Amino acid sequence: MCARTREGPVPGTERAARVRLRAVTTTSQTRTAGARAPARRSPAGPWARWWGLVGHVRDEADAESDAYRAVTPARVADRRVAVVLVTAALCLTAANFLGASARSGWVASLLDAVGLDALAGRFTHAMETSSAAQLNRRVFWGVGQVVCYLVVPLLVIRLVLRERPRELGLRLRGGLSGGGTYLVLLALVLPLVVVASFTEAFQAKYPFYLPPAGESLWPRFWAWEALYALQFLALEFFFRGFLVHGLRLRLGYAAVLVMLVPYNMLHFGKPMAEALAAIAGGWVLGTLSLKTRAIWWGVALHVVVATSMDSLSLWHHGVLG
Repeated sequence: MCARTREGPVPGTERAARVRLRAVTTTSQTRTAGARAPARRSPAGPWARWWGLVGHVRDEADAESDAYRAVTPARVADRRVAVVLVTAALCLTAANFLGASARSGWVASLLDAVGLDALAGRFTHAMETSSAAQLNRRVFWGVGQVVCYLVVPLLVIRLVLRERPRELGLRLRGGLSGGGTYLVLLALVLPLVVVASFTEAFQAKYPFYLPPAGESLWPRFWAWEALYALQFLALEFFFRGFLVHGLRLRLGYAAVLVMLVPYNMLHFGKPMAEALAAIAGGWVLGTLSLKTRAIWWGVALHVVVATSMDSLSLWHHGVLG
């Protein structure tokens, strides 16, 4: 049993869980090696290999969760889950109601309420009647995404959970392993993006910032694309970092499935095919994040795909080529 006090577990319970996990894993490997039959071939075909990888990641995550829960009081483990899920709900709500450019009027109202009428007027002009209004609205949205999906979760990790961000998907050492799997995924996705780009729904949705006729792509469009890429870092961290790694110790591999629900709902305003693809994509990226304990390749994949989508849409609009 884990030693307890009135305040909770003794310090280092999570470290003890990892030590126990290593011991259990080593024992299991030793037993398996002793009873192992002659070496078998790896599963044939990419689909079989993928399911083999999923099984390995699932077993490893569930074993770690079992070890963690064995030495951690339920109320401590449940508090962690509650902090992560409540933070996620608040961030998703704020991104939808406060970060959406169509609902930016609250900023002007707030400025008016505190006596900054002139500043409120300038904000309204920038968002509605300025020559750069389209870009300004996109920047407002992008900054809101970064604050809700990156800044706030990082503050919660440091100030509430009192953990290091690298433990929740931002580690650098070893975080770039497994790049080949992501390249295969990219090779599968890009042809589908090209096909989808010929549909009216795709061209009506992308790019988020369509330069006015006669405007050069530099600097406004590419400045927007840089913010768009940062937004994907925030998005990937929120779903495959904060949610997946914030829940994995308590839920094991099921943390990936929990993450899928809000991630899919985030795509409801997009073409149906993209919303459906988000289920498969979120599952794959969540599994790979558990395997590598990092989100960096997922960020790169998202940025490359998004840039390709915008470029294809610009081509269809006659801006490129």
